[in-house]
Amino acid sequence: MKAFFVIFGIECTKPVVMNILVIGSGGREHTLAWKISESPHLDKLYVAPGNGGTREVGENLDVEPSDFEAIKAAVLEKGIEMVLVGPEQPLVEGIGDFFDNDPDLKHIPLIGPRKDGALLEGSKEYANRFMERYNIPTATYRSFGKEQYNEAAHYLGELDPPYVLKADGLAAGKGVVISKTIEEARNTLKEFFGGKFGEASKKVVIEEFLEGRELSAFILADGKTYKMFPLAKDYKRAGEGDTGLNTGGMGSLSPVTYADDVFIRKIEDRIVKPTMEGLKKEKILYKGFLYFGLMKVGEEPYVIEYNVRMGDPEAQVVIPRMRSDLLEALWAVSNHSLNHHTLEIDDSVAAAVILASEGYPGKYEKGRVIAIGNSLEGSQIFHAGTSYKDNQLITSGGRVMAVTALAPDFEKALSIVYSNINKIDFEGKYFRRDIGYDI
Repeated sequence: MKAFFVIFGIECTKPVVMNILVIGSGGREHTLAWKISESPHLDKLYVAPGNGGTREVGENLDVEPSDFEAIKAAVLEKGIEMVLVGPEQPLVEGIGDFFDNDPDLKHIPLIGPRKDGALLEGSKEYANRFMERYNIPTATYRSFGKEQYNEAAHYLGELDPPYVLKADGLAAGKGVVISKTIEEARNTLKEFFGGKFGEASKKVVIEEFLEGRELSAFILADGKTYKMFPLAKDYKRAGEGDTGLNTGGMGSLSPVTYADDVFIRKIEDRIVKPTMEGLKKEKILYKGFLYFGLMKVGEEPYVIEYNVRMGDPEAQVVIPRMRSDLLEALWAVSNHSLNHHTLEIDDSVAAAVILASEGYPGKYEKGRVIAIGNSLEGSQIFHAGTSYKDNQLITSGGRVMAVTALAPDFEKALSIVYSNINKIDFEGKYFRRDIGYDI
């Protein structure tokens, strides 16, 4: 149901009460669903397929994100009036185009880029070429197909170590390998071309290594304008001291202490604005979240990667700092009125630590019973790899949940998080004890 109102002399629409569908099953989706559930404009909230935590704020639907026909059936059956797509896979596969081209769905707002915009994450090669066209600072690179192993191996010899190799397509956040020696890099290249990530690694992008400090920026765009969210930092390596394999993220912080107002303006002027102008020049109507994975090299920002959705686990610290209504912001995206919307951000800092299954990101056991104490204080738990079986909460993924806290400073926030982690237990529980060590 919608109501009309006037802002600055412009007639716009604003939601009164709506049925919302969030697509996805991870910590990001639980965080977004949790925030949407606070909105007075929400009637009913559905999550497909959801997890053990999302069922506490809405109704889980047994529908997979890439099963577009099943999603259509659920949307029509439940009277869904807006869809928010959390993960990248259905976006890259074209769920937005599916809605636009279906006469029964095309009137229902879907928040997320269409297939052309989703290529920014769906193909590393495409993203690099896009940045070249619009002079967006990034690493020098070359891309190679699987039949070009010899040329790729030779190119590695032209670079200085360490070496950055990226699977061109989607690889669940694990398709980037940094090799310290050329022997390691060439072995990784063989693994990629040998099918380590299936279709995603049939093409490999080799980039120069950028030395600096990582951080992430986020915007919400309505096709005409955008709003910037607070910056965040995540910790990708599985081991303490940033060692071990790359993961989807083992913890996150927001804001970023080493990004002052001057640096943030550089991000906006040199990266965000040229990206949005480039999308317009390419006639790509981008509506939804856009994530910029960045490296601070000296005092300059460089793009490492684009993600065409909210980050995970960055969402678990950025969204809790949002004081304004997320559903109102999403509705503004749907009708191109975001320029009239104000994002209100809490001054508190936020910290999140991921509880993972032992062995992640490699092999790990599922089905471990999770016990959560009754005395958790000052934290919000965002589920990721959890489900219910026989009325018991169990593990169902590598990253099980995030424990998030807001506080006046990081020392206090992390103290609250780690104190509450001790009150959560499951066999094989693993977490990094050093999140925030570098700030």
